[in-house]
Amino acid sequence: MISRKITSNEAGQRFDKYLKKLLKDAPDSFLYKMLRKKNIVLNGKRSDGREVLCIDDEVKFFLSDDTFEKFQGKTVDRFGRDDQYGQSYQKLKKLQIIYENEHILVVNKPAGILSQKATPDDVSINEWFIGYLLSQHVIKPDSLLTFKPSICNRLDRNTSGMVVCGKTLAGTQYLTRIIKEKTLEKYYYCLVSGTITIQERLTGYLYKNMAQNKVTIYQNKVEIPDFLVKDAVFIDTAFQSKYSANNITLLEIQLFTGKTHQIRAHLAALGCPIIGDTKYGNPTINKIYEKKGVKNQMLHAHKLIFPTTSDQTFSDTSGKILECPMPSIFEKILNS
Repeated sequence: MISRKITSNEAGQRFDKYLKKLLKDAPDSFLYKMLRKKNIVLNGKRSDGREVLCIDDEVKFFLSDDTFEKFQGKTVDRFGRDDQYGQSYQKLKKLQIIYENEHILVVNKPAGILSQKATPDDVSINEWFIGYLLSQHVIKPDSLLTFKPSICNRLDRNTSGMVVCGKTLAGTQYLTRIIKEKTLEKYYYCLVSGTITIQERLTGYLYKNMAQNKVTIYQNKVEIPDFLVKDAVFIDTAFQSKYSANNITLLEIQLFTGKTHQIRAHLAALGCPIIGDTKYGNPTINKIYEKKGVKNQMLHAHKLIFPTTSDQTFSDTSGKILECPMPSIFEKILNS
C-alpha cells in the first residue's frame, strides 16, 4: 500500500485530475476501475474522482510498487548533476535573485538566456528555477509530479531583467492573476540612437506573422489590411526620455499590454529602434555599436510595482517596488 498526503500545492483540484498527473501513463479506464474497486481511496472511502482535494487529505493506493512506478512513467530524476534541473541550476548558479518569499521569486535574467526552453537540450530560467528550489530543499523531486513551479512571465532571449516565478500554487495563481489583470506594473529601460525627447502614452495594433516570428505595428485600426484585422491585437505603451548623451537616449517604457515584441516593434514604428535589435533595428547603427561590445538588443526589464492587496498571504508584496540594475553594457555605451 502506498499513501500520499495532499499538500497546499495539490489542494483545490479534482481528485481524478490529481490522479492523472500522478499516474500520467495510466489509462483513464484503469484509474476509474481502481476507484470503483477501492484500490484507490480518498480518506479511507470509495471515491468517484469528482471530489475536490483539501490540504491533508490522504490518498491510499492498494497497488504494487511496480504498478505504481510503471504508470508514473519516466518522471523526475533525483536532483544531481545528471538531471536537467540540476544541470541548469549549476550552469546558471550565479543568477541574481532580486526578491524571494514563501510564494514567489523574482530573478534577474541575463540577455542571451531563454525564459523557457525551446528544445529539450536548452538551458532556461524555468529549469534553473526548479533546480534552485530542489537545491534549497524547498520542493522534493516527487512533488513535481503533481505541481511544477514555473516562471509566470517571459522575456525575449536577448532581453535582460526581471522574471517573476511562482514557488507555490498560491504564488503562481497570484502572479498569473495580477499579470492578466494588468495590475503588476512593468517598466523597461532601453537605448536608442539619437537625442529623443518623448513623454507620451501611445496605442496601436500589432499583427504577428507566425511564420516569420515578426510583428507589424499599425497606428490605427483603419490602417490594417482587411484580411489581417481579426488577428491584430490592441497595444498600449508609455514612453519617457530619461537621459541623453553622446547621441544616445535612455528611454523608460511602461507596458500596459504585453504582446510579442511590443516594445521593440513599437519603437521601430516610431522611427527610433533599439540599439542592437537585429530584427527591428537599423543594421548600420547596430554595426557601430557591435564594435563597442553590444551583442544583444539594449532592452532591460528594470522595475516592477506590485498592486496593493488586502490578502494577508501576499501582504509583504502589497505596493512593493522592485528594481533591477541595468547591465554594465548600458553604462558603457551611454558613456562611450
